[in-house]
Amino acid sequence: MADSCVSRVPVFASLSVQDQQRVEELARPTLLKAGEAAYRADEDLSQLVVVHSGRLKIFRLSADGSEQLIRVLGPGDFTGETSVFTGQRPDDYATALGESRLCVFRHDDLEGLIRRHPEIGLQLLSRVSARLSDTEHRLNSLTSRDVESRLADYLLGLASAWRGGVATVTLPVAKKDVASLLDTTPESLSRALKSLASQGLIVIGAGRSVSITQPDRLQQLVDEA
Repeated sequence: MADSCVSRVPVFASLSVQDQQRVEELARPTLLKAGEAAYRADEDLSQLVVVHSGRLKIFRLSADGSEQLIRVLGPGDFTGETSVFTGQRPDDYATALGESRLCVFRHDDLEGLIRRHPEIGLQLLSRVSARLSDTEHRLNSLTSRDVESRLADYLLGLASAWRGGVATVTLPVAKKDVASLLDTTPESLSRALKSLASQGLIVIGAGRSVSITQPDRLQQLVDEA
């Protein structure tokens, strides 16, 4: 179970090893290549998709066909809970950003699991509630902050490890997708990055690398917006 899909997922963490093994037997392993879809909007399916390895981008399509990025999932994250609980078809798309291994649970299997282990349902509700809270935070940021402060908030949210007061983060998706996530244009995002760099708050590295050099001032920018 050391590298199993179930062992990586927080909602299954409270189960015994034996119960985790039973859950693992219900999972349907799926391997996707970059660009392949885990599911599409309006597909007639009801399933919980758990990321074992790799990354999925969750997005919607606007009326003109452009992508609106919602979030990026990594190992241990899941999606599809809405269709599982409500029976409604998904209204978004899930596509692999690189080779990704998934564990897929069908509605009937998941329903049986929750009946036998109510704590799984509680953990799912907790994770979904946290996701809703994050969404509300993002919506507030989009309506009340300028692009620089939105970008500052986003970068601080990516930082996990600090060394000597500096955190180097890697943008999880292309800059055009980050722009979509922050509800701005790639050109405006580029200007915001350059502005933060000119103020000495960040250092733009190679590729998608960004170093946060002045976290207190970056946080101040967020708080004052």
